[in-house]
Amino acid sequence: MTDGTRVEWRAWGEKAFEEAHRTGAPVLLALTATWCGECHEMDARTYGDPRIAANLNDGFVPVRVDVDRHPRVRERYNVGGFPSTVFCTPNGERIASAGFLGPDGMREVLDSVRERWDASGAEAGRIPRSLADDRPPRGSVTDRIEEHLAGQIDGSFDAEFGGWGDAPKFPLPRTVEFALKRDRAKARQTLDAITRGLFDEDAGGFFRYARTRDWSDPDRAKLLADNAALVRAFAHAYCYTGEDAYRRPAARTVEYLIDALWNGSAFGGSQGPANAEDDTGPRTDLTAFADSNALAVDALLALSGYTDADRPHEYASRTLSTIRTDLVDDGTVSHWADEEAPELVLADQAWTVAAGVRAMQVLGDEDALSMARRVADRTIEALFDDGVFRDGPAEGPGLLDRSFHPLDGNVEMADALLDLAALTGEERYHEVAHDAVAAFAGAWDRLGVQVAGYGAVAARLRRDPLVIDVATDPGSDLHRAALRVADHEKVVRPGASAPSAGTARVIVGDRSEAVETPAALAEAVATLASE
Repeated sequence: MTDGTRVEWRAWGEKAFEEAHRTGAPVLLALTATWCGECHEMDARTYGDPRIAANLNDGFVPVRVDVDRHPRVRERYNVGGFPSTVFCTPNGERIASAGFLGPDGMREVLDSVRERWDASGAEAGRIPRSLADDRPPRGSVTDRIEEHLAGQIDGSFDAEFGGWGDAPKFPLPRTVEFALKRDRAKARQTLDAITRGLFDEDAGGFFRYARTRDWSDPDRAKLLADNAALVRAFAHAYCYTGEDAYRRPAARTVEYLIDALWNGSAFGGSQGPANAEDDTGPRTDLTAFADSNALAVDALLALSGYTDADRPHEYASRTLSTIRTDLVDDGTVSHWADEEAPELVLADQAWTVAAGVRAMQVLGDEDALSMARRVADRTIEALFDDGVFRDGPAEGPGLLDRSFHPLDGNVEMADALLDLAALTGEERYHEVAHDAVAAFAGAWDRLGVQVAGYGAVAARLRRDPLVIDVATDPGSDLHRAALRVADHEKVVRPGASAPSAGTARVIVGDRSEAVETPAALAEAVATLASE
């Protein structure tokens, strides 16, 4: 593999590490992404340097890793962004790591790594603490989790510019969703700032993040996962407010995704910034990754359910069909449609369950619900170990054979399982969700605003869900009114058999009320939710 550089790159896999064992050479992992401008700069300036390339080719086993294709490698070796430059032993243990390195910096690091390797060999490597002692601190799921994170929402809020924290500013769509139910003013101020700073008024879509506190100077890459998550957050804000200021960016972003990333059957993963030097246009990766496409299905169907928009409905349905036929095999999700793609990645599994339960609620798609159940069952069987989900099978080269229990992946799966439990009536999904959240509850007081989604799912576990059974076909006035109830965590069950045809039942715990009209439904929700 050359990828435009002089380095003789190997692909990530067993063969590269076997070669390192056989030759007694350390491994260089170059973690890169199609959308990453600094990655391409490092290719040209550093890996394109003949002396550096010769040094790497002669004394190391250089491995290039596309982080979008190998998310579990990204989680284990990322050193704060991309490019990540990681030197490790043939067993995958870290010797040294850095981010972007120019030619001079790379020469210094190469000399240092070579000295350490020659002096200590495999003993020079270290296992990151997150993998050496990965078992999260279990605790009780109590109201204090939500209260603590609500306090973080208030305490770290930037009242002048919106958002949370200082520079750089990330949009944090899950945090926005948490705030929509608890401090809507802060959520709205943040969404307004995101629109001003990150929304591309010319082409549509959202840039990754802003380098400055006031949301200026954006990193102009656009990732499907980021854009889908923001479409959903803006759609939820529209559901709460009815304001076009939140519908419009979401709708225009859907059009951007269709225009720029649609590959004929699903959405590609990313579009990098345009290359001003050679005017070649933006680098676009049209590979359809399971996690971000499932998230896109979830987001587009949420927007469609709130607005009756046809295009989100159409492309969500087409994408969901591709996921079912090309990426899901009896509950096991492939990261993309290739025999070399990783399987059973927790994020892929979780977002596919979420897409399936959303499709059931918005479309009445029983096949999607069946897919969600199969994927959930397979994930529990393969990845749920001692009350917490691993990020994937504990096998593979490098550090992939070490268990890693990501908080965000457990949150997403737990959230989807709660919806699945409400739709199916199967308590076991609720029990697994509770265990997955409890697995991290011993560290509730150390959690920050970036993981406010954990507080949201913990709160769902502490309260009776709002469930609306609709005994009509999907798309009826009553079904549409149920979808538009201003609570983005509600669960809608269309095509229900009770109470009687053409009616709906609003359920909160052991309390319920039957209704016949959208107006009566809204009144029943307000009454039961306040009791």
